Amino acid sequence: MAKRTERQWVERLRERFASTAEGIALGIGDDAAILAACAQPWVVSVDASVEGVHFERRFVGLRDVGYRSFQAAASDLAAMGAEPVAALSALILPAGLPPAELDELTLGQRDASLECRCPLVGGNIARGKELSVTTTVLGSVQRPLSRAGARPGQQLWLVGRVGLAAAGLAALRLPRARAEASAFARCVQAWRRPRALLEQGRELARVATAAIDISDGLATDAQQLARASGVRLVVSRTRLLAALDPALLAGSRALRRSALRFALHGGEDYALLATGPSALRPPWAQAIGWVTSGQGVLLELGGGTVPIAGGYDHLARS
Repeated sequence: MAKRTERQWVERLRERFASTAEGIALGIGDDAAILAACAQPWVVSVDASVEGVHFERRFVGLRDVGYRSFQAAASDLAAMGAEPVAALSALILPAGLPPAELDELTLGQRDASLECRCPLVGGNIARGKELSVTTTVLGSVQRPLSRAGARPGQQLWLVGRVGLAAAGLAALRLPRARAEASAFARCVQAWRRPRALLEQGRELARVATAAIDISDGLATDAQQLARASGVRLVVSRTRLLAALDPALLAGSRALRRSALRFALHGGEDYALLATGPSALRPPWAQAIGWVTSGQGVLLELGGGTVPIAGGYDHLARS
């Protein structure tokens, strides 16, 4: 593919992400996008995906990088119960990145944009030392969920699967022959192609009292929800194990690792953790624990409890 100028790339992206969606008055191609006024509160979030931190090129193609970076940002809208309105993308491109690879990256963004029904309406392209994709998402919601509404006596709900992505990344770090084993296929796919649970998030906004998306691991994100609400969360080991995907159990056995540890401390699943009255729990939300007075997060082990340490922290030292 011939080298393109920045102007030519902007024109190509304008064609690729052209949108006639309701609420988009002007998209890519001008100094700024124009969105129609929204009668409901706006929800805005930004998420960065940086090479060497969030992904390594030896494990993932650029189409998947574009896809997963967009879905990761959209997952924040899901946690708030919001309807996507639009997205912006800022790309930092290392010198020498072939045009064909940039094309693949933006195709992945388009895949996710269409799935999420969230038009990409603008952004920026610049040179830098490493590949970086920063996605800003905008949504709207009548009754936003936050992390601060959990109350003692309520249930703790898990929506989606946890642990699969971390097991998939662990499998990819094995020699290629082992990484491609059938036992790891679903785990690897979960890491390469996560999906924001937008529909479930909108349903949760009607019945849940608090929610958070699980991006840094169930243990870490449960700690954040508990802290924001001023409560203690108790996770039942038995219920959590029953909620795990059979593919995680098979993959963990093949890796000779703990499925429970992947579930508690693995990240990038983009499942949702929520609280609410037991009578209002949706059938697709799995009750994995409960809310009590106190602080922190405990793991219930057949009568006794132990504190659960946090998972991934971007600013913690290795």
